[in-house]
Amino acid sequence: MIAAPLPAARFWRLSIAGAVSFLAVWSIAALSGITSREFLPAPWDVVDRFGQLLVQPFAGFVLHEHLLSSLKRFAMGFCLAVAIGIPLGLLMAWFRWVDRIVSPAFEAVRFVAPIAWVPFAALWFGTGIGGPVLIIFMGAFPPVLINTYRGAQQVDRKYIEAAQMLGASAFRSMTQVLLPAAVPSIVAGLRISAGLGWQSLVGAELIVASSGVGYLMVKGQAAVSTATVMSGMLAIGLVGLLIDVLLRRAQMAIERRRGI
Repeated sequence: MIAAPLPAARFWRLSIAGAVSFLAVWSIAALSGITSREFLPAPWDVVDRFGQLLVQPFAGFVLHEHLLSSLKRFAMGFCLAVAIGIPLGLLMAWFRWVDRIVSPAFEAVRFVAPIAWVPFAALWFGTGIGGPVLIIFMGAFPPVLINTYRGAQQVDRKYIEAAQMLGASAFRSMTQVLLPAAVPSIVAGLRISAGLGWQSLVGAELIVASSGVGYLMVKGQAAVSTATVMSGMLAIGLVGLLIDVLLRRAQMAIERRRGI
């Protein structure tokens, strides 16, 4: 049984109460002396360090420059996944022989965790941009392809048959019938893809990068600065939340236009 959605006011009250409870437990643990503040900083220590990183370079750059470096890698890997995943998903849904050729290899590769590609990325690309882009692509690609394929397969065949009766070519049928009908499923897949791609990026930067938020966290660990590491985690969470909010708004706008 699916629970009914909470009223907006109650939802926000519960969300705020949960956040305050988490911060209270964290603060008590930091102040209790169970462990050194060096290893478990208080929330305000992390906020103070976050502010310092915005104006003081660490690991070569200030925090927003590390974020821009990470976002550049993310954009390249994510856009590559979208550029390949959507057309390939449509082709697999339209042509059975393409599905039979691609599916075995795809099903084998998609169960390999993106982080498992890190050794290959390091060997092939070193600390260049190609390594992180490859790892982001391997994280973001499967959800795009799967949701495009499933969305296209769920299109009512009568629309495709009507287009073919009017003389539409396979290309026009895919781009003007199949693709628009599959857009809600594709956008839902993009949200999943973006989340996995962003997580994969951070894992890649921990090993095969010389800038970015993940790299900042590695240097923070080396300097035994837990506040720096947690500031990087905070930046990762905030940017990830922003990406998801933007894609969620796009999904809601598309669903409203289609009356879903």
